[in-house]
Amino acid sequence: VQLQASGGGLVQAAGSLRLSCAASGGTFRDYALGWFRQAPGKEREFVAALGWPSANLYGDSVKGRFAISTDNAKNTGYLQMNSLKPEDTAVYYCAAKTGLVAMNGYQYWGQGTLVTVSS
Repeated sequence: VQLQASGGGLVQAAGSLRLSCAASGGTFRDYALGWFRQAPGKEREFVAALGWPSANLYGDSVKGRFAISTDNAKNTGYLQMNSLKPEDTAVYYCAAKTGLVAMNGYQYWGQGTLVTVSS
């Protein structure tokens, strides 16, 4: 499966942004979708995941603010980001894995999309 992330940009603190992850060569019925981010000078961080068995997982720093979803008709995954904070600034990556939804073990990665949150 090939993945392409989009939707990043510059947003003010407390604002919202929705990232998209378009899949080709596979569908999110067959793969778990994950979102990760990496800020400058920091390690990659788990953000959210969705997949079988119908579980949504979220990193502690985004719980209650971010929501992950998929549209199987469009073969696209999303990350809705609300109440954004400057510390959410990072390059965001979407990823896919076979098997159970999890916070790690993703085999397929899209290119990153930069999110910058200004204070």
